[in-house]
Amino acid sequence: MRAAVLYENGKPIKVESDIDIIAPRAGEVRVNVAYCSLCHSDYSVLSGAMGPIQGPIILGHEAAGVVESIGEGVHHLAVGDHVVLTPVPPCGSCYYCQRGDHSLCTNGHGIATNRLPDGQTGLSQQGNEILRGVGVGALAEQVISPASGAIKIPDDIPLEIACVVGCAMQTGVGAVLNTAKVEVGATVLVLGLGGIGLATVQGAKLASASKIIVSDPLPERRELAIKLGATHTIDPTTEDVQAHAMLLTDGIGVDYAFETAGLASLIELGVSASRAGGTTVCVGAPPIEQGIKLENVVIFTSMEKKLSGCLLGSCNSPYDIPRMMNAYKNEQLDLDSMTGRMRPLEEINEAFDDLHHGREIRTVMKIGA
Repeated sequence: MRAAVLYENGKPIKVESDIDIIAPRAGEVRVNVAYCSLCHSDYSVLSGAMGPIQGPIILGHEAAGVVESIGEGVHHLAVGDHVVLTPVPPCGSCYYCQRGDHSLCTNGHGIATNRLPDGQTGLSQQGNEILRGVGVGALAEQVISPASGAIKIPDDIPLEIACVVGCAMQTGVGAVLNTAKVEVGATVLVLGLGGIGLATVQGAKLASASKIIVSDPLPERRELAIKLGATHTIDPTTEDVQAHAMLLTDGIGVDYAFETAGLASLIELGVSASRAGGTTVCVGAPPIEQGIKLENVVIFTSMEKKLSGCLLGSCNSPYDIPRMMNAYKNEQLDLDSMTGRMRPLEEINEAFDDLHHGREIRTVMKIGA
C-alpha cells in the first residue's frame, strides 16, 4: 500500500508504495483510510519534540475510513461500515477500564510505543518493521487496529468531517466534559486556539459555561472562537492574560483553565489565572524538555488549586465518539469549521508546514477514494 513514512526526525517525509500490512487477526479490523487530519502531536513526533523516533514510522492518528476486512471474533463491525479511528482503543478488561478510566487503558500504550497491544506493528517495508505512529499510523491507505479502535458512525456524516473527532474533538470536548467535569455556569479560560483549543471552546459551550474566555495571538483564531461559543477574547501579545481573566471574573479567577497549545509556560499561566480551588487542565503536549515551576507551593497548596493531566479528553471512545456525532447532527457541535484545506497525500510535507506555521486549524489529507 501507499503510505507516508518518516525515516528521521526533522527530515522530509517520503510517500512510499511498497508498505506491507497484515490481514486482521482475531479481534482486529483493517480499515481503508479515507481522510486523515493532521494534529500537533504528529508534528511533535516529526520534529523530535517528543524524543527521537526508534525507526521508520507512519504518522497520522486523526482519521476516518471504511472497514475493509474483519478478524475472527469481531461481531460489532462489518465490512463497509464507516468508522472513526481512535488512538486509545479500550480493551474493556484491564485495571483502568474496569475503573472507568478508559483513556488510560493499557492499549493506550501504543501512543508511546507505536505498536499494537501485542508489541507488533503489522507494518513492514521489504521485510523491515515500520512503526505505527501515535497509536494509529493513518497516513496510509490502510490501518490495522484492535476492533475497539474503529468506532462505527452514521454513513451520512462525511468522512472528511468525521476524522477530526478521532483526536481533536475527543480531546478538547472530553477535557471539559470528562476530565474537568465543568458544571453549568462555570467560568473557563482556554489558552491556545488550535484544533484542540477550539474543540475545548465547543465543549465549554456544550457544558453551558457562563464565561468562555480565550487567548491566542492570531486574530482569525479568536474570531472563530467567538463563532464557536467563546464569550471574551484576549490578545496575549498586547494584553495581560492573567489580569484580564481576573477582571472578567470580578477578581476571583476562573473556575477552569485549559492549556491547549502544548506550552509549559501556559500551564503556569493557567494556574495563576485560576481561582482558589480552581482547576488547570493540561490538555496540550509540551516538548519533553519543558517543565513547569510553581512559584510558591505553599500558596498553591493552601489555595487548594488543582492541576490535572488529560489524555484524549479522558474519553471512552466507543461511547464518546457516537455521542459527539449525535451532537454534530443536532447542531450542538460544529465540525465543519474545524477543518481547513484538503491536500493529497503527496503534499504531506507542505501540510505539516501549514500546521507548524498555524495556517490551518486542521489540514485534512485525502488518502483513499
